[in-house]
Amino acid sequence: MKALCWHGKKDVRYDDVPDPKIEDPRDAIVKVSSCAICGSDLHLFDGFIPTMKKGDILGHEFMGEVVEVGSQLKSSGGKLKVGDRVVVPFTICCGECPQCLRGNWSVCERSNRNKEMADKAFGHATAGLFGYSHLTGGYAGGDAEYVRVPYADVAPLKVDGSLSDEQVLFLGDILPTGWQAAVQCDIAADDTVAIWGAGPVGLFAIQSARLLGAKQVVAIDCVPERLALAKSLGAIPIHFEEESVIDRLQALTHGKGPEKCIDAVGLEAHVSLKHADSLLDRAKQAVMLESDRPHVLREMIYVCRPAGTISVPGVYGGLVDKFPIGPFMQKGLTMRTGQTHVPRWTEALLRMVQEGKFDTTSLITHTVSLKEGPAMFETFRDKKEGCIKVVMKP
Repeated sequence: MKALCWHGKKDVRYDDVPDPKIEDPRDAIVKVSSCAICGSDLHLFDGFIPTMKKGDILGHEFMGEVVEVGSQLKSSGGKLKVGDRVVVPFTICCGECPQCLRGNWSVCERSNRNKEMADKAFGHATAGLFGYSHLTGGYAGGDAEYVRVPYADVAPLKVDGSLSDEQVLFLGDILPTGWQAAVQCDIAADDTVAIWGAGPVGLFAIQSARLLGAKQVVAIDCVPERLALAKSLGAIPIHFEEESVIDRLQALTHGKGPEKCIDAVGLEAHVSLKHADSLLDRAKQAVMLESDRPHVLREMIYVCRPAGTISVPGVYGGLVDKFPIGPFMQKGLTMRTGQTHVPRWTEALLRMVQEGKFDTTSLITHTVSLKEGPAMFETFRDKKEGCIKVVMKP
């Protein structure tokens, strides 16, 4: 089959690879109908996530048709059968360990095949993820014609034919990620929610914060197309290259600061001449003295209202420098983070999509064949051609 494979920093290729096979009685094979490039995939493309190997199949946003199931799914008349149309969450979950039973799906204790490696890196292993390095299990991803789905009786979401791929594809990652980011904030009716990053996750966080009743939602970015879309979804846009984020947020909140702040940027914060700390971060990153660029975290801690909440759906991979632990502690802030517990949210979010409460299609700016995928990584990263979200068709 054909798949998009990682061959090194900024080197993604459209390769011939072996077809996946059933390896466990709970497996399923899915024929992919649509897949997407996620913003976190750019961290792999840019070489910031360790333990990638040449030939690794990328991709963790995908959906398609079940074409084969393992013996346990066959014999039990299980959740999935051949012919089912499914959206597959990016987190791989066993459904049986203590964390899964608590609904903490992204920290499943069984699905990471490289537990020993992850234990050394993080203290404790987190869940296996599709197409996202050997630190998270080394699973083949979904930017391919076919994918093996482990524990297929647990997380895949069945969808009928009344909704298009484009309407439901993002239920596997960025929609529940934006939703969880907002839910973690415990939004009250008089809250201002400030969201750094108006990419796909940020755009879903905007919609989620509004649905959860925020008084006002603010979107912070420097890409005009993203800010325009954020404004159309009900957010107040701030272009951080044209005005001071801190001054504008102070003005919007009568000097009190936003009660809730969301980092939908992660480890590759924009490097700007206006932000000296971002230049220093980039210099340290270049000589491997720092792995991540945390400008957004610093700015959120500084501007957040005391006793406020910071939610971090943006991916971080390693170590940051100059973290303002003093202001964070003195202001009594709460920070909530983590990969998304996708199955916790999918059923409810599917109903909301069916009811038209989420706009899941307007952020799609590019739809291409899988063969065209390698070139789209750079287009997406550099926001060329007004690129906000890329969907690929194998």
